[in-house]
Amino acid sequence: MPHNQEKKAGKGHHDDALEKLLEISKRLGESSDLPVVLGVIIDALRDLLDADRATVFTYDKNTNELVIHVAHGVAGSSSGEIRFPATAGIAGACATSREIINIPDAYADDRFNREVDKRTGYRTKSILAIPLVDHAGDLVGVAQVLNTSKGVFDLSDEQLGSGIASQAGIALRRAHLIQDHLDKVKLEKEMSVAKEIQESCFPKFLPAHPAFDIAAFSTPAEECGGDAFDVFGMRDGTIANSDEAADKVFFFIGDATGHGVGPALSSMQARGMLRISARLGQKLGPIAREMNTQLNEDLPSGRFVTGWLGILDLATASIECFSAGQGPVYVYRREKDHFEEIDSDAPPFGILMPGFSYEETRIVELGAGDMLILITDGYYEAMSPTQTLWSEHGVFEVIRRLKDESADAIRQELDRCSLEFAQAKATDDDRTAIIVKRLF
Repeated sequence: MPHNQEKKAGKGHHDDALEKLLEISKRLGESSDLPVVLGVIIDALRDLLDADRATVFTYDKNTNELVIHVAHGVAGSSSGEIRFPATAGIAGACATSREIINIPDAYADDRFNREVDKRTGYRTKSILAIPLVDHAGDLVGVAQVLNTSKGVFDLSDEQLGSGIASQAGIALRRAHLIQDHLDKVKLEKEMSVAKEIQESCFPKFLPAHPAFDIAAFSTPAEECGGDAFDVFGMRDGTIANSDEAADKVFFFIGDATGHGVGPALSSMQARGMLRISARLGQKLGPIAREMNTQLNEDLPSGRFVTGWLGILDLATASIECFSAGQGPVYVYRREKDHFEEIDSDAPPFGILMPGFSYEETRIVELGAGDMLILITDGYYEAMSPTQTLWSEHGVFEVIRRLKDESADAIRQELDRCSLEFAQAKATDDDRTAIIVKRLF
């Protein structure tokens, strides 16, 4: 072939490659969907380098792992991906060095993992591994191409692969950012639904009685809280209908370990069991026993729910109660201006320990002006910027100062003062309060 014809042929090949690169760039810019982008990249590498297969490993910075989502001839795991350390194998060496690795004979390289070939029956011969970096120079993945039809990958393949990789790295970063945003939006929607479901389980109204003033509310530290509460009227041993006058009022306050969706499920499970038991007319002791037994079976190791259950007899102003690790719980004695602590009766629900009975309840009498104070750790453990706890003393000061105010005014002032003490818009833990005040 004449010299000028060789130049024309080389120029034609160069123009063809450039045209394909431009087409790949266009296709990568058309989608930000991660699976689509990955599919475009592996197909482009395979076709443009005239290879047999291609794989793209994305880099997970949080776990320092390389992840296969899609590849020619490779089946993913049940989760749709395969993960391995970002230092393992030829892909790991490429990720660590940030340099192209060109291996003419895979089986002559100690870094090559032969197990995949043994498992699939495929024979890997030549390998070209290319780091994928974004516009900021951060690693986003590794591309690996197998078995070129030429036998080994040459310098032109490395240059062409680098051209694809420079575009692929930016496309992957864009796809990840958009996917992260979509995942965040989805999670926020799911959390919002979870919050709505949890709040819908709290009582819509509180029982009214001329001799008692009752207030109750819960504020989660996150979208969902590990706290739960319930207040409902009872009549003739079961839950009263909304149009019936109650003869008793049932109170429940619980706090699951942690806060967020998981603890919210635990605390609301406890509340659900309580409601069912009350509808069936069970006594307070057996209710506590069955709650503990069921939660012990259901909750993972190390998880538990503290809980306080009480039934106020509206005629006698006496409260039968049981505490499973929930505290401190106080009764404010108006006449003596004194706070009386109600001791815990057993460990938290979900823990089986010998020597404790879940059926022995206690009776607390309320005199005129006395208050039952049920509040969770979010109040007591409100933390100041100097790392000081608000503690019981802060709670007591509010109760004493507002002892002639309504139960709800006290509840709101507890909220205001605890946040003022913490100098924050929210506390680190959920805040739940039930205030029961005997008027006369």
